[in-house]
Amino acid sequence: MISYFTSTPSLAQDLEPRRWTPIPLDLQVLAIGYARTSGDISFDPVMLVDDAELDMDLVAVSYVTSFKFFDKLARFDMTLPYAKGEWQGLLDGEPARLNREGLLDPKFRLSVNLVGTPATDAKGMQTYLAEKNNNTVVGAAISLTVPLGEYYDDKLINLGENRYIIRPQLGVVHTSGDWSYELTGSVFFYTDNDDFYRQQTREQKPLYAIQSHLIYSLNAGKWLSISAGYGIGGQSTVNGDDKNDKRHSLLSALSFGMPVSRFQAVKIAFVNGKTNSSTGYNFNSLFVSFSQVF
Repeated sequence: MISYFTSTPSLAQDLEPRRWTPIPLDLQVLAIGYARTSGDISFDPVMLVDDAELDMDLVAVSYVTSFKFFDKLARFDMTLPYAKGEWQGLLDGEPARLNREGLLDPKFRLSVNLVGTPATDAKGMQTYLAEKNNNTVVGAAISLTVPLGEYYDDKLINLGENRYIIRPQLGVVHTSGDWSYELTGSVFFYTDNDDFYRQQTREQKPLYAIQSHLIYSLNAGKWLSISAGYGIGGQSTVNGDDKNDKRHSLLSALSFGMPVSRFQAVKIAFVNGKTNSSTGYNFNSLFVSFSQVF
């Protein structure tokens, strides 16, 4: 039986610092980002694939808006990614190569700050944060990944996953002076893929993930963060056959952000990820984004 490997490891589990940082009401942010990912892939031995490598270029457009939800500060995010990837390695001892290009599954997320900064405009938030040099925000969110990416049921490696991913989140960030400490817990729930490779059905158990960020605010709106994340679970079956692919995923990242004008900002991040199992990946990603506030 075939073992499954996600074709886009840099998106399967993310590291996102400042996801709970409050933003003023009625703010809109449009951003475009580029990521370059390279890494090694370990497939199930039954597939006769060895020394597999992945190189992927990804462009994503994202939109964020903030609003009031039952007197709480809320935000809606959506991300629309497009990728071009190349996989190469040895298939049954012979060199092989394949390319994929197209849309990945888009992601939508709704979050609400349950405790902490009130829902207010930019001036009110600036006043509140100046008075509350030490403050804590607790938030909850739900994200949905929608199967609109490129997918072919006769191919094992695809950009899309042909299934929904539902991800509830709970997070907290405590700010003390120039330092912020952020912690987020998530659970990934997967619907079945009934059109998996060659008309098979793939099921996957939930993946449990946690990530933490240590963020330091520099002068003039600049910030720097160091991040770590861990995920466990996600074991899959294909046509009822247990693939014994329970994941132990480790992620680490270093990020830097800075404004380039009153309404524009740039973010740069380096991410490393790997799975501690016989099948999985070991990758590095460099990410650069530009955002515009409206």
